[in-house]
Amino acid sequence: MQYMLLIYTDPAKIPAPGTPEFGPMMAAYSVASQKFRADEVYVAGEALQPHTTATTVRVRGGKTQTLDGPFAETKEMLGGYYILNCPDLDSAIRYAAMIPAGDGAVEVRPVLDLSKFR
Repeated sequence: MQYMLLIYTDPAKIPAPGTPEFGPMMAAYSVASQKFRADEVYVAGEALQPHTTATTVRVRGGKTQTLDGPFAETKEMLGGYYILNCPDLDSAIRYAAMIPAGDGAVEVRPVLDLSKFR
């Protein structure tokens, strides 16, 4: 089963590219990514641009509305994700614990296989 691991972090605590702290942070993510690939569970994963670049889209009454930024008012923002193919939730949780989210959190969500309903 596929699981999406959503990485939430406080943007104020993420080291900026080019700072001395940025390299070790990226190295820690690289270690996790290499483990996922070595265990053949890796499907996809990427970092996201800062939440300030987000656009929220809603359709109300047939009209498209857009808002700059994310909808949620929270300190932690979605910073990246992995999609892993794991045999069960316990396995997905073990892999999620390898993600260096610092003071943030990793949300583990099963991916709904809609092909079963077609």
